Amino acid sequence: MLRWRCALNNCKQIRIFALLLLVISSQWTFAASPEAKYSRDGMVTSRSELASKAGIEILKSGGNAIDAAVATGFALAVTYPSAGNIGGGGFAVIRLADGNVVTLDHREKAPASAHKDMYLDAEGNVIKGESRNTHKAAGVPGSVDGLLTMLEKYGSKSRKEVMAPAIRLAKKGFVLNRDLTRQFNNVAQRMTAYPGSMETFTNKGEKYQIGDIFVQKHLGKTLETISRRGRDGFYAGPVADLIVAEMKRGNGEITHKDLQDYQSVWRAPVKGSYRGYDIWGMSAPSSGGALIVQMLNMFEPFDVKAMGWGSSEVIHLMLEGERRAYADRAEHLGDPDFYEVPMAMLTSKDYAKMRFSDFEKEKASDSNAIGAGSWPAESPQTTHFSVADGDGNLVSLTTTINSSYGNKIVVQGAGFLLNNEMDDFSLKENTRNQFDLIGRSANAIAPGKRMLSSMSPTIVTKDGKPVLVTGSPGGSTIITTVLQVVMNVIDHEMNISDAVSLPRFHHQWLPDRVFYDEYGISPDTKKALEVMGHKDLKVVPWGRGIGDANSILVKDGEISGIHDPRNEGGAVGL
Repeated sequence: MLRWRCALNNCKQIRIFALLLLVISSQWTFAASPEAKYSRDGMVTSRSELASKAGIEILKSGGNAIDAAVATGFALAVTYPSAGNIGGGGFAVIRLADGNVVTLDHREKAPASAHKDMYLDAEGNVIKGESRNTHKAAGVPGSVDGLLTMLEKYGSKSRKEVMAPAIRLAKKGFVLNRDLTRQFNNVAQRMTAYPGSMETFTNKGEKYQIGDIFVQKHLGKTLETISRRGRDGFYAGPVADLIVAEMKRGNGEITHKDLQDYQSVWRAPVKGSYRGYDIWGMSAPSSGGALIVQMLNMFEPFDVKAMGWGSSEVIHLMLEGERRAYADRAEHLGDPDFYEVPMAMLTSKDYAKMRFSDFEKEKASDSNAIGAGSWPAESPQTTHFSVADGDGNLVSLTTTINSSYGNKIVVQGAGFLLNNEMDDFSLKENTRNQFDLIGRSANAIAPGKRMLSSMSPTIVTKDGKPVLVTGSPGGSTIITTVLQVVMNVIDHEMNISDAVSLPRFHHQWLPDRVFYDEYGISPDTKKALEVMGHKDLKVVPWGRGIGDANSILVKDGEISGIHDPRNEGGAVGL
């Protein structure tokens, strides 16, 4: 367990956090135990225990972590449809057994017909809901191409083998638990205009009940087509025809050519260093890799460990770093194929030093007075899973359809949801998206462009050896969730259970507001932060906790994994 330290707020804080642990344990009785699972041969942890077991099934049959990740990704499309998907996209950070780290960008793209002002009315105002709740909200999906590209390049199993668990789960069905039953019954109320969605998420027009068997015959057929035909099973042929027909029904933008033209991109990873550890993240159009490295660079000169986890001193430090990093996100990050992202600047230790030079230890900055930095010499529904095998292969993969259940539209006859990722573009300069993130010209809409993302799949190594695999959903809170898991492991020397389970906080520059998990900031710490000038501290009610960091720690040859106890899920060891 943690060794609690007295910091700025005196020893009263220790008693508060001791009570906190008891409260947390009682709050999490509805979920699986927050205790980690252990293995020396392999681990998969995800938002769905069934999907994690699909990955382990592949590891047991002799597959590697990449094979298991592909199996888990396809299984999540069946067992966790609100975010697991074949109608969305994502990013993967892969550490190979030989020590090399590669990253795959399979983020969605804007259709060829997209343009900068496509969601604005004649007066130049954003049309409410157009980029979130319509067929026009969907970007060209990348998940299928991404998973198959990973498998072809680094996997050892066939498509048929790795997709078999997902196909079985779709065709034979699985028992609905309380979590999914509640989700389906809530979301169906917003799907009444879409026959494919109502067919999927209602039981012949009636509400699903806990214990019902959830069968997805159309999705099973789609997965079988992909298994048999590969990429052409989705981006061409009958499935592509169904996607385009769905677009035509609702005045959507995706065409056959958009689907045929989609390609994943292997990109150079973002690499940083922090206290002797190597931090590997995803490059743009992810903003996570750059911002996590930038903030760690800001914090490295400070003795975070001595400050004490949960103290007002360390929270103030981290909030100020977050404030500056998210300001840079708004200005400098976008699709590097369309915009020259200053990645070297953002990840430079010298830049971080300059960017943090106005930090005051006892005074909060005013977000309205902080703009994006410059270099004198020249940023809610997603899911993350982590995979490790016994040979040192690691996969950190975050995938999304953006909002929970995307745009709520299931492709008729194909059985999968469409994303609403177009909302992640900057619809209008300095206008907030659904996560209150500000965007500017770097993330403006353009044909074939990938929208900026906060997804932050991350791998940590030391001396070339695996240490941590982590990531999270949560929109704008993804980056700060991953940051805190990394710092909990490195600075506070926590085991994986504590590093993931303990409360988190979040700041994103604008709005100038601090969010924190229920019970996450003690009353005296909150008061101290307010005295420093931190504004509008708001608790995130339990059940809507910050992040969902399904993570793996490797130490002394032992692999420990945990699914984030804020939600359902499963860590399964080999």
